[in-house]
Amino acid sequence: MSEPTHSINATGLADILERVLDKGIVIAGDIKIQIADIDLLTIKIRLLLCSVDKAMEMGINWWQEDTYLSTKAREKELMQNQETLEARLEKLEAMNKSI
Repeated sequence: MSEPTHSINATGLADILERVLDKGIVIAGDIKIQIADIDLLTIKIRLLLCSVDKAMEMGINWWQEDTYLSTKAREKELMQNQETLEARLEKLEAMNKSI
């Protein structure tokens, strides 16, 4: 008895995935809910599927500035907060000395 064959094997799927990540694919759509020609809700959905390298090549790098996704962005935010607090402390100490 022969084993079943599949039209897409693992190698073919890997090739397809590699092509999609290399070239990128965009899926766009809108969901609109309206009653009597009055828009109640509009949701715009945009999905870009590609590799990080391709996204960077296209100028998309929002994850690098997101503090939940990037430790560098989180460290930068913490440093800014620390500088702000130090400046406020210096101001309060100066005010305290003048009293």
